[in-house]
Amino acid sequence: MGQTLIEKIIAAHCDQEVRPGATVDMRVDVRAARDFGGANVVKNLLHAGLAVADPAKTVFTFDCNPGGSDQGYAANQQFCREFARETGVQLRDVTQGIGTHVAIEDGLVGPGSTFVSTDSHANILGAVCAFGQGMGDQDIAYAWASGKVWFKVPKSARVVLTGRPGPHATAKDIVLRMLQELGAGGLLGYAAEIQGGIVPELGLEDRVTIASMATEMGGIIALFEPNQEVLDFCRRTAGHDFPALAPDPDAHYDLEVEIDIDGLEPMIALPGHPDAAVPLREVAGRKVDSVFVGSCTNGRLDDLRRAARVLAGRRVAPGVVMKIVPSTRRVWEAALDEGLIKTFMDAGALIGNAGCGGCASGQIGQNGPGEVTVSTGNRNFAGKQGKGEVYLASPETAAATAIAGVICAVNEIPDRPATFAGGRLEFQAEAAGAGEKQTATGDRPTRLAGRAWVIDVDNIDTDMIFHNRHLAITDPAEMGQYAFGNLTGWEDFADRARPGDIIVTGANFGCGSSRQQAVDCFKALGIQAIVARSFGAIYERNAINAGLPVLVADAAGAGLKNGDLVNVDLESGRVSWDGGEVQGEPCSQVQLEIYQRGGLLAG
Repeated sequence: MGQTLIEKIIAAHCDQEVRPGATVDMRVDVRAARDFGGANVVKNLLHAGLAVADPAKTVFTFDCNPGGSDQGYAANQQFCREFARETGVQLRDVTQGIGTHVAIEDGLVGPGSTFVSTDSHANILGAVCAFGQGMGDQDIAYAWASGKVWFKVPKSARVVLTGRPGPHATAKDIVLRMLQELGAGGLLGYAAEIQGGIVPELGLEDRVTIASMATEMGGIIALFEPNQEVLDFCRRTAGHDFPALAPDPDAHYDLEVEIDIDGLEPMIALPGHPDAAVPLREVAGRKVDSVFVGSCTNGRLDDLRRAARVLAGRRVAPGVVMKIVPSTRRVWEAALDEGLIKTFMDAGALIGNAGCGGCASGQIGQNGPGEVTVSTGNRNFAGKQGKGEVYLASPETAAATAIAGVICAVNEIPDRPATFAGGRLEFQAEAAGAGEKQTATGDRPTRLAGRAWVIDVDNIDTDMIFHNRHLAITDPAEMGQYAFGNLTGWEDFADRARPGDIIVTGANFGCGSSRQQAVDCFKALGIQAIVARSFGAIYERNAINAGLPVLVADAAGAGLKNGDLVNVDLESGRVSWDGGEVQGEPCSQVQLEIYQRGGLLAG
C-alpha cells in the first residue's frame, strides 16, 4: 500500500515503514520555543539535568510579546537570552516576528522537514509540505535534549475542494467555508491533505492562510503538495533543493471529504467559535468598534497588499480603530518599501511591530468589554483577543469594514461611513484571584476513584481553561487558582475543587493553543484524571507528558452526576459509578509508561 504525505515525512525521520496508530521516535530537524513557554522549557531542562543536544537546530522565537510590556514576559525573555548566550541556542529576538513565518523565510524548513514548537499553530508549515507541530513545554524540552519526539502516526484525510470561488472570495473565505462544513472537530486526529481543482494554483501565502486553521478543525496538520512556486521559494531561502513530495496513487485515506467552493462569496465567523462561519451578507451592517489585520493567518505581505488596495484614498470610519501587525520584519520592510505603510497611516490605521498581534496578551489588537472587532486572526474564542466580541474575516473584508464602520463586503463599501450615537458607559472591577492549592502527591495506581466534576460541554478551549493573560506564570503552584477561570458557569472551579477530583467532560477538550499551563493548573489543584469524549491533539500530548491521566470515554452524558464517586481504570478504559458504566479507550502503553514514571522528563 502506498503512503500519504504525512506517512512519507514521518517515515523519513524514523527510518522505518509507518502506518496509522504506530508510535515512533521521530527525529526533529528544528526545535523551537517562544517567549511564551520558552522559560518553562529551559526550567524543565535544568530541573531534569539535561543539556541541549544540537544548539544549531534549536531556536528561541520571541513573537508573543515582543514589546516586553508585561514584567513576566520581559523576565522570561531575558532569562532565555542568557540561556542562549551560554549554550549557543539560536535566537530570533523581538524584532523578527512570528517564529513559524521566520522559519519559512530563513529557509529553516521546506518540503519534508520536521519542526516542533511551543506554538500551537506550528502546523502552519503544512503550507510548504513540512511537518510542524505545537507541543507543550515538557515535549519541547525533551526534543531539545534528544533531537526526537515520540509521535503517534495519525490517520490521513483527503479534503477535496471542488469548483471555483466567486470574484470577491479569498483563501480566508475558503478556510472559513471548510470550518463551516467540518466544524471544530471534523478533522480531529487527522493529518489532512488539501486537494482539488484550484489547489495547485494557490500561492504560498494562500496556503499559509488555510494551513493555519487546521488546528481550529481539530486537525494535526493540513498539508499541501508543493507546487513549483513553493519549491522555488524554499530553494532560494534555504540554498538547496527540497523533494517534490506527493502522495502515492494508492495511498489510503481514512476520511475523504468534498467541499463545494464553487461561486463562494465572502464569509465571516461569528463571535466565540471559528467554525460558526456564515456568508458575510447574513451579518452585514452590524456596527463595529475596531478592526485588526495581522496574525499568522493573514499577516503576510500579500494580505497587507490586499488591505491596502481597499484602503487606498479612503479613511477609517469615525469611531473605528484599525490596527495592523505584519507577521515578520521582512514583511514590514517590504510593506514600507512598497508604500503600504503610508497607505495605512494615511487611512488612519495604527501599525505595530512584527509579531503575533491580537492573539497574544500585551500586543496591539486586544479589545475591551463590549467592543466589537473584525479580525483576520484564526481564533475568536471568548477572551482570546480580549473581553469583547470578535468576528473572523479576510483582510479585504476587514479593510472594507474599517471604512464603512459596519460589517461590509469589499464590493459594497458605502459612499459615507455609518455613524452611531454613544451608549451608556459601565465599569466593572476585576474579581480577586483565588488562593493557592498545592499538588497532591502519591503513588501511580492505574485504578482511580474520585469525586466527579461533570462538565458536559464540547470544545472547551485552552483560553477557557487557562486564559492567556496568565501565560507569563512559570511556577506551577500558582497556576491552579486560574483553572476554568474563563469558562462561563465554572469560574469558581478552583475554589471548589479538591485533590483527587476527576473531571468528566465533552468532545475536543483542550482544543486551542499548546500552553502547558492548561494541564499544569489541574495538577496544581490535585485533579486526579480527566475523562472526555475526545481531546485536542496537543492537549492530550501535554497531559500525557505531564503524567496527568487522560482517558477517552463518553461518560459525561451517560447519567453520571456532579459529586458522584467515579471509578476510572486506565488499563481497561472502563469508567464506572453507582448505577452506570461506559467503556472507553484503554490508555496506550506509551501513556502508561510515562504516567508510571511521573512524566516524560521524570526520573
